[in-house]
Amino acid sequence: MTLRYENKARGWKSGLLSAIVMTLATFSASAEQAAQASGPSADVLSIGGSITEIVVALGQQHRLKARDATSSYPADVTDLPSVGYMRALSPEGVLSVAPSLILSEEGAGPPEAIDVIRSADVAFVEVPGALSTDGILQKIAVVGDALGVQDRAGALSAQVKADMQKALDDASRPEEAKKRVLFVMSAESGRIMASGAGTVADAMIRMAGGVNAITDFEGFRQITDEAIGLAAPDVILMMARSAAPYTSDDDVFALPAIRLTPAGQSRSIVRMDGLLMLGFGPRTAEAVRRLNGALYTGEG
Repeated sequence: MTLRYENKARGWKSGLLSAIVMTLATFSASAEQAAQASGPSADVLSIGGSITEIVVALGQQHRLKARDATSSYPADVTDLPSVGYMRALSPEGVLSVAPSLILSEEGAGPPEAIDVIRSADVAFVEVPGALSTDGILQKIAVVGDALGVQDRAGALSAQVKADMQKALDDASRPEEAKKRVLFVMSAESGRIMASGAGTVADAMIRMAGGVNAITDFEGFRQITDEAIGLAAPDVILMMARSAAPYTSDDDVFALPAIRLTPAGQSRSIVRMDGLLMLGFGPRTAEAVRRLNGALYTGEG
């Protein structure tokens, strides 16, 4: 009886040990697969212009296999295949480039397309949006972790933090000296789509030493002529565009609601590259300096 019991005990222990070994082996294999998916050998699809900029700034441009339509800087990334606009993706288009890692800026969509993409056998990392220096640093950290280049990410973060602090200090000015800025997303057919609070445009205006002229709603919204009059902007801020829909300066100032504002009376309008101004990536300090210069010295 004792011998049989000891044999059973040894058998139970042996089985338990085998199970543990198999579990560890499975875990090790899974970890290795995850590392391969997001490590130094990954073929990367970058969705979101600022994410692509961060990948390049981290010295990992050679790993980019494809991009989305908002990824236009540096110029040579436009030679890569495009999977379309980041808010109008199709699973077929995204998966057709066969990435092993997808780095996607928060807000990519539509949601049902992202659900399908997430369910595919591809590592998917969503990078949170940013409205501040800390937000930009978080973006860099997330991308650096996903690419396995944490040391490079740390060095880039330190440089970006220093650049941002100097740009913000230089742009600072007394409240009474700040200009009121109306960011116009579009003015097609005379309908003004403007930025309220809580947007990247709102954050950039404030960083550059201005005051957002519209703060009684959040997000982007079509606004009335009366609201524009009450906003009384000193400057109109728009994205520089080379393709339609595009509204020229003359067309903007011909709008009755704009014509009667201080900005309309002085014909004060600033146009900036959209990705530079609104991307909140490694070049945001440059954007702050340029916008501040355009608002207050006529240089930008």
